[in-house]
Amino acid sequence: MSKADTHVQPRKQGLTRRQKRAVSRGIQYAVFVAALVALGVTADWGRLQNQFAQADLAKELFPDIITLALRNTVLYTLSGFVFGLVLGMVIALMRLSPVGPYRWLAGLYIEFFRGLPALLIFIFVGVAVPLAFPGTEIPGGTYGKVALALGLVAAAYMAETIRAGIQAVPKGQMEAARSLGFSHARAMVSIIIPQAFRIVIPPLTNELVLLFKDSSLVLFLGVTLEERELAKFGRDLASESANSTPILVAGLCYLLVTVPLGFVVRRLEAKAGEATK
Repeated sequence: MSKADTHVQPRKQGLTRRQKRAVSRGIQYAVFVAALVALGVTADWGRLQNQFAQADLAKELFPDIITLALRNTVLYTLSGFVFGLVLGMVIALMRLSPVGPYRWLAGLYIEFFRGLPALLIFIFVGVAVPLAFPGTEIPGGTYGKVALALGLVAAAYMAETIRAGIQAVPKGQMEAARSLGFSHARAMVSIIIPQAFRIVIPPLTNELVLLFKDSSLVLFLGVTLEERELAKFGRDLASESANSTPILVAGLCYLLVTVPLGFVVRRLEAKAGEATK
């Protein structure tokens, strides 16, 4: 048998995994671009502009949409966040308590308020509370009601976040503090909780973004013209003008706050990831 007969032709190799992934991504990008082009070609941009982008109508919204609506939205959000943070801390500590009834009450609260839609909480605060306690007023008027409604919802989520942060702190920190003569309460306040908050800052900031959007439910409390937030402000002016431009502008105002906050969340998460390496 000759050398030529024994020579085996090399087998042709197919695409590598990396090449297959590159081809797959290319196909996905091509489909995405094709879909955008199809939407751009088939959409009636003239009608959309007439309904959502009337420049003259948008100019009329300023400065009230910033000085009134956006300001109220920010105040509502911050009041609900502060109340929710304080209540969430209490619930988290109850959740970690060695006393059984405290843990059960905290667990019941978390499951109850996480399971209910925020809309029902606003209706409860605006309707059920005045009916149950005639003649009583929630301090702070509308701002107090919003702080209570948003805070009750936020506290359920914040409590679990804070609890996870406290449990993420190494147990040796508490043991070292107790060996130095710290009481359990003082060690928690001075050492454990500050470290826990550094861990949970990103998810708490994300909760702030969610509360900012949930503040649109304030309209179910029956606010006055001076107490309107962005969603209510945009909807009222859209009804008056029979045009949706105010709603679009209100949505862009939401993005003025949520997009920077989202960037802050990503930066905080990246720093937290670097710190754990």
